[in-house]
Amino acid sequence: MRTDPNVTSFTHVAVTGTCRWLARFAAWLERMDPGVHRRIKGLRLVTAYGIAAALGALPAVTHGITGGRRIALLAAGFALWASVSEARHSRLESTRDLAALCLAAALGAASFALLSPVLAAVGSTGPEWILVSGAFLAGYCRRFGVLGTGVGSQVFIGQLLGYGAALGPPELGAVGASFLVAAVACIVPRLLSGPAECPPPTAQRVAVIVSGGASLSPEFVMGLQAATGSLLVVFLNSAFGLTESAWAVTACVYVVAGTADGTLDRVRRRIAGTLVGVPLGLLFLPLAAHDPLLIWIAASIAMVAYAMALPERYDIACGAFAFALVITLAAAGVHSIPLLAARAWETLLGGAVGCAAAIWLFPLRPAASLPSTSSTSSTSSTD
Repeated sequence: MRTDPNVTSFTHVAVTGTCRWLARFAAWLERMDPGVHRRIKGLRLVTAYGIAAALGALPAVTHGITGGRRIALLAAGFALWASVSEARHSRLESTRDLAALCLAAALGAASFALLSPVLAAVGSTGPEWILVSGAFLAGYCRRFGVLGTGVGSQVFIGQLLGYGAALGPPELGAVGASFLVAAVACIVPRLLSGPAECPPPTAQRVAVIVSGGASLSPEFVMGLQAATGSLLVVFLNSAFGLTESAWAVTACVYVVAGTADGTLDRVRRRIAGTLVGVPLGLLFLPLAAHDPLLIWIAASIAMVAYAMALPERYDIACGAFAFALVITLAAAGVHSIPLLAARAWETLLGGAVGCAAAIWLFPLRPAASLPSTSSTSSTSSTD
């Protein structure tokens, strides 16, 4: 039986092209993640999230707890972002930090639950004011090193999750249960990953000076910039009714860096990544209703890419997370294109506000770029 030469030629071209593409992809992975350490961390993020969500949904966990149906959501968020912030080499230190980070997130959620009824009397946007305190801590706590940076971020994330879940005082028991579930869910995968996971070295601290003659520490200024930007977003939401103001607040908080130029760079990268990730996520909407399993697989791959890119390619990390967020919301039943697309323009708004705060409110400059005789001597900060 003779083989059609055209078919043979096409097969050869297809196989050759596929092999070349795979070789280029493997080379890119090696450049992005030499030693596979970040890919392992990415898998750990996904595993921690999945374990927390599964444990938090068990009837044995939720039974008898007011707001028990929220445990899965809260625990998964606590565990995911604690795993992102943790960056230790030894298992003992990692276990300690993960427990502290989950506790910080639980305290943030508890603070929202306790204060939201009080601030709700101010108006419909009253509870959002609580996020301003978390925004300040996310910047200010950077002065306490890697763990302090993670704790400040986790307090804000806990408040953010509490805001999304509309927590109140009756749900404090659910917050406590979420902490326990999250701690187990993120510590166990870290113990199993062991030496296979090697966090990147801590970035060199850059000496900076607060411009304008203010005798403030750079970390305090970073917290002030994040809080001021968040406060402005809350005011805008009160005046105009933003679609999802929490996304703008989040962008405002996490673009603030150790210098004004660093903030501007992060704004550019966050906006660029989000403007790519959101449309890609919207393209997957038809799959959300028909094959949610594929959606969750795609989201898991995106979070692995997020972990790989975060240390050096903030734009790719933001794009991967925006993609994962859009498709998981769709898989959870949110199919409103205007709401999902709001992730893009809310990021634009939050990034612009954060950039404005960093440029106009006590801008931070590298110490080398200012006269050494300045009376506002520097402490250290990082981007």
